[in-house]
Amino acid sequence: MIDQSKHNKITSDLLSHIRLNYSFKLWMGLLLTLFVICIYAYITQLENGLAVTGLGDYVSWGMYISNFVFFVATSLIGMLISSVLILSGAKWAAPLARIAEIIALAFAAVAGLVIVSDMGRPERLIYVFLYGRIQSPILWDVTVVTVYVMISALLLYLPLIPDMKICYEKLDKTPKFLRNIYKILSLNWIGSVEQQSIIKKSIFILSILIIPVALAIHTVTSWLFASTSRVGWDSSIFGPYFVTGAFVSGSAAVIIAMFVYRNSYNLKEYITDLHFDKMGKLLVLVSLVYLYFNLNEYMVPGYKLKKFDAMHLNDLFSGSHAFLFWSVQLFGLIIPLILLLFKKMRKPTPMLIIALFVIFGAWFKRYIIVIPTMEHPFLPIQNVPFNFKVYTPTLTESLISLAPILLVLIIITVLSKLLPIIPVQETIEHYEETK
Repeated sequence: MIDQSKHNKITSDLLSHIRLNYSFKLWMGLLLTLFVICIYAYITQLENGLAVTGLGDYVSWGMYISNFVFFVATSLIGMLISSVLILSGAKWAAPLARIAEIIALAFAAVAGLVIVSDMGRPERLIYVFLYGRIQSPILWDVTVVTVYVMISALLLYLPLIPDMKICYEKLDKTPKFLRNIYKILSLNWIGSVEQQSIIKKSIFILSILIIPVALAIHTVTSWLFASTSRVGWDSSIFGPYFVTGAFVSGSAAVIIAMFVYRNSYNLKEYITDLHFDKMGKLLVLVSLVYLYFNLNEYMVPGYKLKKFDAMHLNDLFSGSHAFLFWSVQLFGLIIPLILLLFKKMRKPTPMLIIALFVIFGAWFKRYIIVIPTMEHPFLPIQNVPFNFKVYTPTLTESLISLAPILLVLIIITVLSKLLPIIPVQETIEHYEETK
């Protein structure tokens, strides 16, 4: 059995960040101020329509849809870490499961709002539910996103139940209403054998269920593109291509969160160099798979080089989008992959820098998937203004695109201040087993 002093130290270490300190207030104040500015930009769009954006008759999907694909992609990390790795017996991933689930829940929950920002008449969203057709990938997308959010929320909550009891008992200096919330969420947890059995079975079932749902959420999103005959999207590999890309961006998001929590919440004893090393190796693995699909995506049409495929590839490789395309491939995928092969680069600080490049590259990769294809319709663009031919996001559009990113950061920040980032009860049990 673990001694009481060690028990108290673990509990104190993992609950010490649950307080409203000055840095938290300053950070939240900054996020909320920027978010209000972005909301004002969206109100401007509501009043004046999508004319305030760079969208038009030809490029009708822009930053908003790029944002949506990125958000759905990043949310898949919850399934990869809290389900696939845990079920496969990777015990090192256990301390990171809650971080992954918080990220997954935040990104998946906000993804639906990103779609609303792309609608000129958002009040008509209800028609998707009232008159949606089963033949439409849009209805499938709405359905799987909703189911994924629900399962992710349960996977976050169920392992929290024992910790909610600990929070209620130990955080006696927190406001009374918050302690009452902890008490309610603990569901009268006493740690009995029966309760532990129910929790473990429930988590096991949800961990299995979330795998097909998570694969479906991004596969269906890819079908929104692949079900068209547009050059650049007319591909049968878009499903696995999108899913592997999702694991890359999600892994980068977890690495960034690990670094922030480790240093801000003094969790160096619990989020160790070993975890960064393992996450670095995981990022290498998913990046190699993603690199394969990238090669396949461009090499096959490049070999056949049909007329419109040639126009699209020339634009990417040496045309107006070439700088962004090669920057994304080199700095967002290839160079990080090479660097992570060296153990010295799988340390916390180098991993943070690499992960930032990867996640920014992941967003711009979605931009590259969406925009160049929209700028190359089959029919020639004639007798229209120049701004119809080339997509340029406006300031209003950029601010609206920033809003969901800020909202995700707000959700993650709030959850991180209310919940133990590292499972307390599970950590105590781990030390008992290894002592």
